[in-house]
Amino acid sequence: MKEGGTPKEPGCSLIEVNNEIHEFLLGDLRHPKIEEIYKKLEELNDELKSEGYLPATEMVLHDIEDRQKEWALSIHSERLAICYGLISTKPFTTLRIVKNLRVCNDCHSMIKLITKITKRKLVVRDRNRFHHFENGACSCADYW
Repeated sequence: MKEGGTPKEPGCSLIEVNNEIHEFLLGDLRHPKIEEIYKKLEELNDELKSEGYLPATEMVLHDIEDRQKEWALSIHSERLAICYGLISTKPFTTLRIVKNLRVCNDCHSMIKLITKITKRKLVVRDRNRFHHFENGACSCADYW
């Protein structure tokens, strides 16, 4: 793609909270509540690890250390959107995320665990389908 002059489309996730659309990109720092979002992200990462989550660092193709790969995975746009949703809505509110690209395997696994930890439903529309996450499972039965 790069050789042909076609730029790679950046990952982008949208979430609607209080009738307002919020957009997040990979590693985004533009949101007014970014400090709260990243704080929630760190808390969530700790909870996920205590539940047995292991980041799929093999998904990161860059030649960097595993700790950096874990961080690269943790700042995917859907994770930032989910964290914003968690801090901006009442408990048990269903979160609805729209993503312009396909959800990666690591994020898919992580979202399943988030629904188990937070007791929330998450609906994620990616490039291919709707994923309805609830109680640690996805409607796609891990085939997407």
